[in-house]
Amino acid sequence: MHNNTGDGTNDTVTLSEMNIETIFGSGKLTDYIGNNLVIFFYPRDNTPGCTSQALLFTKYHKEFLQMDTQVVGISRDTIKSHLNFSAKFQLSVNLISDENEEICRAFDVLKNKNMYGKIVKGIERSTFLFNRNGHLIKEWRKVSAEENPSEVLDFLKNNSSLLA
Repeated sequence: MHNNTGDGTNDTVTLSEMNIETIFGSGKLTDYIGNNLVIFFYPRDNTPGCTSQALLFTKYHKEFLQMDTQVVGISRDTIKSHLNFSAKFQLSVNLISDENEEICRAFDVLKNKNMYGKIVKGIERSTFLFNRNGHLIKEWRKVSAEENPSEVLDFLKNNSSLLA
């Protein structure tokens, strides 16, 4: 993501030219320009919360597509892990591998977490909505895996004028 104006006030955040590796092939984040885009960051494939969130985005995927909105999930897992996760749960949403954490850093979703008394760096579950021009419309941080997909869908349904 980057700011277009650069003056520090009311900057427009847009999708970057960053390279991506997805379960459907390689590309750039800007390849999604022309469609609205939901990007959801989740900590890890095959964990209960992440599975629940991915399944709910899959459940609502047709509704997102009817609103000209693509949905992609991003974690630090490998493409092989994503392919297995997607096949195991019959996910319809695309998954992006960010093993080098470049995308996670750009979206500032890597946070220190306390895991069993040990501080580790992990992905803070977050979701971002971009319009068809690649401009950031809304972000959700520290979201609930079970509630976030419907929150995003409801926002899209109630704010279609922001997506033009």
